[in-house]
Amino acid sequence: MSQLHPALTYHITNSLGWSHLRPLQKSAIPPLLAGEDALLVAPTASGKTEAALFPLLSRMLSEHWQPLSVLYLCPLKALINNLSDRIEYLCGLVGRSARYWHGDLSQAHRKKIRLDAPDILITTPESLEVMLVSRTFNHRTFFTQIRAVVVDEIHAFGGDDRGWHLSAVLSRIQAISAFPIQRVGLSATVGNPEGLLTWFKGDAERPGRVICPPAGPRAKPEVILDFVGSYENAAQVIAQLHKGEKRLVFVDSRSGVERLTALLRAREVETFASHSSLSQEERAISERAFSESRNCVIVATSTLELGIDVGDLDRVIQIDSPSTVAGFLQRLGRTGRRAGTHANCLFLATDEMRFLQAAGLIHLWGTGFVEPIVPPALPYHILAQQVMALTLQEDQLNPSNWENPLKSWPALKEMGAQKEELIKFLLDQGILFSDQGVWMMGEQGEKQYGFRFFNALFSVFMAPLLLKVLYGRTEIGEVDPANFFAKEHLPVISLGGRGWKVEAVDWQRKEVQVQPLPGNGRSMWRGSGPAIHFELAQACRQVLLGAELGCTLSQRASNLLSELRQDMAGLDPASLLMVNRAKSIQLWTFAGSLANLLLAQCLTDCGLKTQPSVYFVESEARSGAQFQAVWPKVLQMAQQRIAPTLSPEMESGLKFAECVPDQLLKKCLQKRWGCSHAINQLAKTNPNLMENPDFR
Repeated sequence: MSQLHPALTYHITNSLGWSHLRPLQKSAIPPLLAGEDALLVAPTASGKTEAALFPLLSRMLSEHWQPLSVLYLCPLKALINNLSDRIEYLCGLVGRSARYWHGDLSQAHRKKIRLDAPDILITTPESLEVMLVSRTFNHRTFFTQIRAVVVDEIHAFGGDDRGWHLSAVLSRIQAISAFPIQRVGLSATVGNPEGLLTWFKGDAERPGRVICPPAGPRAKPEVILDFVGSYENAAQVIAQLHKGEKRLVFVDSRSGVERLTALLRAREVETFASHSSLSQEERAISERAFSESRNCVIVATSTLELGIDVGDLDRVIQIDSPSTVAGFLQRLGRTGRRAGTHANCLFLATDEMRFLQAAGLIHLWGTGFVEPIVPPALPYHILAQQVMALTLQEDQLNPSNWENPLKSWPALKEMGAQKEELIKFLLDQGILFSDQGVWMMGEQGEKQYGFRFFNALFSVFMAPLLLKVLYGRTEIGEVDPANFFAKEHLPVISLGGRGWKVEAVDWQRKEVQVQPLPGNGRSMWRGSGPAIHFELAQACRQVLLGAELGCTLSQRASNLLSELRQDMAGLDPASLLMVNRAKSIQLWTFAGSLANLLLAQCLTDCGLKTQPSVYFVESEARSGAQFQAVWPKVLQMAQQRIAPTLSPEMESGLKFAECVPDQLLKKCLQKRWGCSHAINQLAKTNPNLMENPDFR
């Protein structure tokens, strides 16, 4: 602490009443004071905000930084609202200021910031870009003093297109600032922290380091897996368990949140809801009421997975399963913060497919695996968006140096000469217009993305694409678009504990129409279900082979797991299980959603019509011998294709797809949805024919 500015040290000790700093906060001081880039990695509630701000405030005082000197970027407006008072207080202790900015602010609030810039601005990347483009801002004056940027919850950006957008906007800010901008990322546990830091740094030559001090001794988390079979039963369990405690329940769909909230309220449980379809005001009211209550429940989607403070929690309950270990760690870290408590999570599985997924996830967590954060490949569509945004920002672009504001953006180097192909397409389509040696917005660009419509240009990266599933007019859930890659493979999906036959996909409305399937057979052996990655699917296989979960099982869960293992008694660790059904052959690959879709397409092209599932592919082969005869060719085809063939609707579902040439769009999506690792792993094993096991 002695390395910090004396005024700051005084207030940490006397105003905050801190006698010492946490390990992360201590470790961050030397490199951040030296101006190094850094990725601060620690669980939720480890003091990451102070770990970043204490050294930056110290530099601000010692080096006499002028406003605006620090940007603090968040993935959600709710997180901004949650953090702003805390950051403003810390700044105020040393005579500096902080303000927040997002789309819900009044014009008076925005005008005050424009006329009197704070030392620290708390905002989102999208709002930052609006400021760059807005005609009411002199962006060259406003951003010229920027010295540092802090990105909170950077793992929430890095794995999708919002990360590329963030990186591009920071490159444009760097082109305006008179100073090299220090970059500080705050992250939960990820599988590849060094890789995430390298991507975040861009082309900066400054030293950078991952700061992740060893965690102190902590009690082992209490993780329990239960099978309840329905939302109604889940509501009954939640209503009866842990009365008098604060419970945060995660449900991975908005319709599921609404359904469970209604069921709990019907049981006279004080219940609040939070998901992205609710207005910001409604969510804020729910979160505030929950934080001030004691005996209550809040039901939320991943909106509360990030570091939004809803007060001290006693319990986390997960309906079914998240799709990643990283997401589970975020949720688990919401509890166990008070002295004498420990982290805990109760899984309540509502159907057998999701029970197996939850079991696989818990097993994967027990091995220490955490998904790496990998930016999506070849973001041509983000480059198109950035070129249009730059055109609005500068009124016109010079063809000889248009890349300069983006020169520190890593994606630009990855694209090579293809960026010129993209520019030519924008000009040919009238999105850009060349006049007297400069580029301006063309007629089509103005019509779709000009100043009158620029919300379409900047509000695009806020949420991953999910498709709403409708039975008639009733919404029954949401599904990943990976289930619908090709028209000839409209799948059966599993939602709400039953199977549904997909009748139609409306990409424009982002809706899927379904009909219920007859019969009472096990839904887990039928549907595509939620899209899951190869490692999680393989973990589910290991669970069926007898792997220990490392958690507590309820009696119901233990009984179901025994039944599932008995059902799959033909599984062998060294080979793939091939099941000869009455009119089909099932190959149990446990390769995940994308790899099985690719295999199904290759089998179909070899003359064996095939449907994919999460865990297997089912072919109309007449015999196991016929299937085995084509399998080597199928694997070879899959290795050559890399990714499933996409339907035109899937291609056009990507935002700004209309701004990218077809061949570049196909290349982008093929690279993003590639599954070479899964296919190569399958190529190392041979199908093992097993005659008709007792599947119920």
